[in-house]
Amino acid sequence: MARIEVLSEITGTVWKVEACVGAAVEAEAALLIVESMKMEIPVPAPAAGTVLELRVGEGDPVEEGQVVAVIEG
Repeated sequence: MARIEVLSEITGTVWKVEACVGAAVEAEAALLIVESMKMEIPVPAPAAGTVLELRVGEGDPVEEGQVVAVIEG
C-alpha cells in the first residue's frame, strides 16, 4: 500500500472536515471543505484508502499545495 499526500488546490480556510483518522474513504470522496472567496471547495481523496493523518482542522488556514491529509491506498 502507498502513502498518498492530499494537497489543497486552493488557499482559504477549512470550513468543514468530512473524514476522520482511521476512516476508509472512496476515491473522490470529500475529505474536507475549504472556503475561499465565499465558495466552498471540496478536497477529495485521490484514491480509495484509509485516512492516516489529518493535518488541519476546522477554521485552520490552508495554502494552495499544502498537505492537508495523508491516506494509505
